[in-house]
Amino acid sequence: MLIHREAKRDIPVVENVDVVVCGGGPAGIAAAIACARQGARTRLIELHGCLGGVWTTGALSWIIDSADKPGIMAEITARLDAREARSLRVQGGKNYAYDVEEMKLLLDEMCVEAGVEIRLLTRVVGAACDSENRLSVVVTESKTGREAWHALAFIDATGDGDLGAVSGCGFDVGHPETGDVQPMSLMALITGLQFDQIEPYVGGSMTEPKQRLSALMHEIGVPPSYGHPTLFRIRDTLFALMGNHQYGVKCDDAQAITEATIRARREIHTQVVALRARGGVWSNMRVVSTGAQIGIREGRRLRGRYEVTGTDILHGVRFEDAVCRVTMGIDVHSTDPAKTKTVEAKPHRSRPYDIPLRALIARDVDGLLMAGRCISGDFIAHSSYRVTGNAVAMGQAAGVCAAKSALSDRLPHEVPWREVKADLDAINTGADKTSEKNMGCAF
Repeated sequence: MLIHREAKRDIPVVENVDVVVCGGGPAGIAAAIACARQGARTRLIELHGCLGGVWTTGALSWIIDSADKPGIMAEITARLDAREARSLRVQGGKNYAYDVEEMKLLLDEMCVEAGVEIRLLTRVVGAACDSENRLSVVVTESKTGREAWHALAFIDATGDGDLGAVSGCGFDVGHPETGDVQPMSLMALITGLQFDQIEPYVGGSMTEPKQRLSALMHEIGVPPSYGHPTLFRIRDTLFALMGNHQYGVKCDDAQAITEATIRARREIHTQVVALRARGGVWSNMRVVSTGAQIGIREGRRLRGRYEVTGTDILHGVRFEDAVCRVTMGIDVHSTDPAKTKTVEAKPHRSRPYDIPLRALIARDVDGLLMAGRCISGDFIAHSSYRVTGNAVAMGQAAGVCAAKSALSDRLPHEVPWREVKADLDAINTGADKTSEKNMGCAF
């Protein structure tokens, strides 16, 4: 193997803040907002050109397991309603569709109002711990060059556990016996359809519309790689389409992700062209855009001070330090398309269960919290808690704990649960009024 050796260089520490949040997706924005509202100086670092992660850059357009999540998740829902940017497929349902562009703007506004200092278009590439194994510096790359950011506490909300991995945390990926991972999916925004004309094919949480759409795609000669292709209604003339699975692709393989994205985009356009050729209600169907990033269901699961397990789900375990209750069931999208192209058979029934704060605190590196799908859990549990309604609740809790850690010069695991709970209760009941203060633009 040829090796290019880089010369040693000094990296400027461009900022010293209380908390650095890496990843501006659903977990990261909630963590940053909660942290800043606690009075901590908070820097949010995001890879892409907008906040929201899979919600926006990934064009997901569908939020799952948000109905019983108070605080920031409820605030996002209410503010989407005020913009007429949210759509319920079934009245009283737990999940909903939303307008991607409105979501981008809303998350910008909420972070700016809270005083979060935002840096977009910046990737985490390294980290360093001090002599006592406390994470002290995150290293990034951007158009500005290589930079270092110092903080008293850090939150990994990258989804794939990127910060934890470069910090030296242990982690697991995929099925414990095979290493197989759930497939990726690329989302697309679709126009040229009328809801009242295609309602039998519009899914969301319902299975029958997905089966009808799958049968139609088979009939017209474009059998989908995902056996339950789904149209989500955003507005009466705007929809999101999830119609592909990209199997066997790992989160840390850039070339494989590239090839999966190209395959998925080609499949989406092939599906839409074939449906348009069908004529009738499909005759004006067009792709508005595909996601700028493919949706990754499964990345690294960082090892924390507690691991959420399939057994916890089986028994519906409750914890004293619960940061949210998960109602989403086990949802392992096929790891082997030869067996199924939909969702694998569940190993057992699940019951609503809690995520404890301990699962959000890194085991191997001090001063680091996790939020979102990279928290500490096993393969089965991860398939349940990974959805974005839960990610927001986890981010909110991680943000509160990180702020308390930084502002009191304690490590996250040294902050008593009663202190975190008191502030979470204030946020969740609306007693925390800091969100009403517009603190100006922070970049």
